[in-house]
Amino acid sequence: MKSKQNLIRNFCIIAHIDHGKSTLADRLLEFTKTISTRDLQNQLLDDMDLERERGITIKSHAIQMEYLFEGINYTLNLIDTPGHVDFSYEVSRSIAACEGALLVVDAAQGIEAQTISNLYLALENDLTIIPVLNKIDLPNADQEAIKDQIIDLLGCEPEEIIGASGKTGEGIQNIITEIIKKIPAPKGNDSGNLQALIFDSVYNPFRGIEAYYKVVNGKLKNGQKVKFFSTGKEYSAEEIGTLKLNKEPKDIIQTGDVGYIISGIKNAKEVKVGDTITSFENPCDSPIAGFEEVKPMVFSGIYPVDTDDYEELRNSIEKLQLNDASLTFEPESSIALGFGFRCGFLGMLHMEIIQERLEREFNMTVINTVPNVSYYATTKKGEEIQINNPSDFPSLDKIESVTEPYIKAQIITKSDFIGPVMNLCIEKRGVLTSQIYLTTNRVELAFEMPLAEIVFDFYDKLKSISKGYASFDYQADGYKTTHLVKLDIMLNGDQVDALSSLLHRKHAYDIGKKICVKLKNLIPKQQFDVAIQGAIGSKIIARETVKALRKDVTAKCYGGDITRKRKLLEKQKKGKKKMKQIGSVEIPQSAFLAVLKLND
Repeated sequence: MKSKQNLIRNFCIIAHIDHGKSTLADRLLEFTKTISTRDLQNQLLDDMDLERERGITIKSHAIQMEYLFEGINYTLNLIDTPGHVDFSYEVSRSIAACEGALLVVDAAQGIEAQTISNLYLALENDLTIIPVLNKIDLPNADQEAIKDQIIDLLGCEPEEIIGASGKTGEGIQNIITEIIKKIPAPKGNDSGNLQALIFDSVYNPFRGIEAYYKVVNGKLKNGQKVKFFSTGKEYSAEEIGTLKLNKEPKDIIQTGDVGYIISGIKNAKEVKVGDTITSFENPCDSPIAGFEEVKPMVFSGIYPVDTDDYEELRNSIEKLQLNDASLTFEPESSIALGFGFRCGFLGMLHMEIIQERLEREFNMTVINTVPNVSYYATTKKGEEIQINNPSDFPSLDKIESVTEPYIKAQIITKSDFIGPVMNLCIEKRGVLTSQIYLTTNRVELAFEMPLAEIVFDFYDKLKSISKGYASFDYQADGYKTTHLVKLDIMLNGDQVDALSSLLHRKHAYDIGKKICVKLKNLIPKQQFDVAIQGAIGSKIIARETVKALRKDVTAKCYGGDITRKRKLLEKQKKGKKKMKQIGSVEIPQSAFLAVLKLND
């Protein structure tokens, strides 16, 4: 008789966006009768409307299935992972909680960038990989060519690749059989001190934070006093259980199994993904390796359109942070936009999602300032300053050096588009590090490039120049010295802080000119000339002028001496000069958004 631990299989699904991961998960749940036909709906594990509409997984999920195989009842824990690069830390913790992974590749599209980067993560964690060729029912599926790609990538045999279709359910039984036969049971000492890895958490408004974990060693009992390693805080396990379609309370969670814990925690910052839960009485000696504090990579100001909504916006962001601990924010004010918040995001998709959730879930219409990344400046006195905001940037005469974050980018594209893709990356200060042909017409390009260059419009441009065929993925690659300047935009000599941005000197003149031209078209005409200037320190690098509205004051002169006309024109000139001194220029909201879309 096998022990309960030997009957557990923990696995995740690795796939690029839109390769059918969520649909395949639906079929597995349906086949193992984890869900009834009545509860069945598409993308069952994606419970946000936003996830269903965009076809992406934003929050990772976990669900337990039971399956009778050769007379023995096995427990299968599917730990679903987000697909997008912005959530790569969550992916790494979910992978660390598994012993195996299904590598799902679309039979029409082939291997993409995210498939490869998540596969490397899985191989680093010594996971058993089961290759699955999905969507084989599609009329344009090229099974043989894509199988060759998988064989080149994994070095497996052709018969090891399982053909499947999430739509028709073909091949699902083979997948489950392979999971049971090939993926090893979790290792771990059932009688050791408790060690459990937190791979996700969700906020329940009635019961507080629910943490999802995998028990690596020992047992977790209901009512037991536990300690979280990174915060050192102690709690009582008020309820523990396993994650079926609905939560099932249990008295004990064994080594190797996956479950949830509710301990009445109200503050999202107290539960960190990757942290270790241990017993308060007999704590383990060391935490599970791999824990990191999640660091925001992209910063942007979020302001309410109506300044009276400031407190409401604060409440909305605080509620969002309960569901998404990787969102950071602090209050800030701007002369042009009033009071708002400086928010830190994992990446551009994360920023988009937060903005959309604020609109949908809390009815908040907000203005985002120009996104920028976090820099470090060393002053001539030897102090290191973190710069998250253009207003933090010291004057150039006080700075010794500035460093900016770099990334390693992987781009997979058709060989027809190598030239345009390379030109785009070089224009964005990228350096080509490798070029590998995966097949005769698909190539993988690797670049080192600054993160700041991809936060604007890089992804959109990449998709348009490759006609949608290029896929993109990246990993952080430390900080490198850069030549950074602060570009200020001034209207009639007054600085507009919300339009300030930090740029590499190489791009400053070009972008300064573009912003001035864009603003000239957007700022309505006044009774006086409006000077729009781009400046680096005290040096003006670009200028445009919005000409004054001209009232024809001489229209009433019909004849008579020329001095009458001159007198009226002089009077008008004095009035305009006085108005210029006391008049203020209203900047329309569209001007702030236009800076984000300079190349439209």
